[in-house]
Amino acid sequence: MRAFASLTVAVALFAPMSIAAQQAPAKPAAPAPAPAPATPKADADYTYSRDGRRDPFLSLVGSGAEPRATGTRRGEGPAGMLVSEISVRGIVQSRGELVAMVHGPDNHTYLVHQGDKLADGTVKSVTPQGLVIVQDVNDPLSLIKQREVRKLLRSLEDGKE
Repeated sequence: MRAFASLTVAVALFAPMSIAAQQAPAKPAAPAPAPAPATPKADADYTYSRDGRRDPFLSLVGSGAEPRATGTRRGEGPAGMLVSEISVRGIVQSRGELVAMVHGPDNHTYLVHQGDKLADGTVKSVTPQGLVIVQDVNDPLSLIKQREVRKLLRSLEDGKE
């Protein structure tokens, strides 16, 4: 009997709420406020405050005002030429030493002596057959940091083909 009495009390406690909830008329839900109509703004109305940041609306490709050189600045003459850009046109002897005449990518001919610097190497020696150049290797995965390149006279290269 005791269980029945506690059950009656529990039903009496919860019954009025459920009956009240069932009998209350459902209130119509208030309509959600309509979103404000989107008005397009002209580009002139918007300003972006940089605060030390780049403008996200500008393209990253070719956006610099002044052209920037990629990599290191190359010098004038043979000091600004890569080993792959030159070809040996002739070897002459001047004051007891051999001097190479090299043709550059700018269609000019330059005189190169032993020890002269190139953009990516140094002339190790000038021989009657051509140049021997120690080229710097820019590959970080390569085990060798320098390699020896031989640039032969143009006429000797043509004979090999």
